[in-house]
Amino acid sequence: MTVKLGPGEPGTEPKRYSSLDAYRGFIMLILASEGFGFSALHGDPNWGGIARWFDHVPWEGGVFWDMIQPAFMFMVGLAMPFALARRTELGASESDNLRHVLMRSLNLIILSQIIIWVGAGHIKPQLINVLSQIAFTYAITYLLLKLRWRYQAVAAIVLLVGWTALFFAFPGSDGPFSHRNHIGLVVDRAIFHYDYDPAYSTLNFIPSTVWTLSGAWVGRLLMHSKSHADNLKKLAAGMVFSFAVAFALRPWIPFIKQLCTASFILYSLGWVLFMLIAFYVIIEVLQYRKWAFPLLVVGMNSIFIYFVSEVLRGWLDRAVGVFTFHYSIIGKLAPVAQATTVLLVMWYLCYWLYKRRIFLKL
Repeated sequence: MTVKLGPGEPGTEPKRYSSLDAYRGFIMLILASEGFGFSALHGDPNWGGIARWFDHVPWEGGVFWDMIQPAFMFMVGLAMPFALARRTELGASESDNLRHVLMRSLNLIILSQIIIWVGAGHIKPQLINVLSQIAFTYAITYLLLKLRWRYQAVAAIVLLVGWTALFFAFPGSDGPFSHRNHIGLVVDRAIFHYDYDPAYSTLNFIPSTVWTLSGAWVGRLLMHSKSHADNLKKLAAGMVFSFAVAFALRPWIPFIKQLCTASFILYSLGWVLFMLIAFYVIIEVLQYRKWAFPLLVVGMNSIFIYFVSEVLRGWLDRAVGVFTFHYSIIGKLAPVAQATTVLLVMWYLCYWLYKRRIFLKL
């Protein structure tokens, strides 16, 4: 990800944050892994504990796997200031950038529908897919970035408070945070005429915009960075603040990813910032870079690996299984070995594109 060191510095050698590409690659690789096959080991006395970390919690709480979507949406926002600054540098006007953002949002929705329809085997319009959610949060974040920062912060608070108020204003039969009758599902039933299970809803984009907007704030921070120490101090402050407010809210607003409750938004944001800090320290501060090359390869083609993992995973699993015999000879860890092999094939496809400088973008 290339940026100018600051405004008004023509001819300045661009600064590159490899940690951001590596972090994005890490998130996309984990997302494409489908939990490394550990879903087959739930309840196993030896591996069941690890398996739980690679699957969503049934309702309240949060484990590692629940942090992947927040990180994905955060990284979309983080890239926005860099990309928009580059477009402006190349001569794009405000209206050009707005058209670009709206068109990209539309393309994300179209791609999400293609993925959903291919997976379902029939036309099934819905907007809970992560790409559809990003389409909304991406456009809203762009508009909010036009405001002064204090108004952006107020907007973030309004989004979380307003979303929480909707739950309490229209509670289900089992309370405001209803598993089957919360306000998001009621709206989707009226529009799409069917339920989602798990209980995600289209309106989740309202609070999850905070993930994308927070990413954009971090992107701006890094664009105008003064020093690693200054960056880390501010990132750590954001992490601590997110955790503190999340746990302060938890007695009244539970951590529920499916509902994108305000407390979960902030709790997951804390973990997203924690992971970012780890990548930043290792790669930018300590200068340990070579190990991250496999992640950079994926980070440069995140849309490609997401599409392949969603649409072609089943075919790849069958094709690879012809030669691996699904590792049946190794016993209970066979699903893990098979899923890892399929992931390596997807990584190699990204590497093939990387070597030829082919990067798919919407």
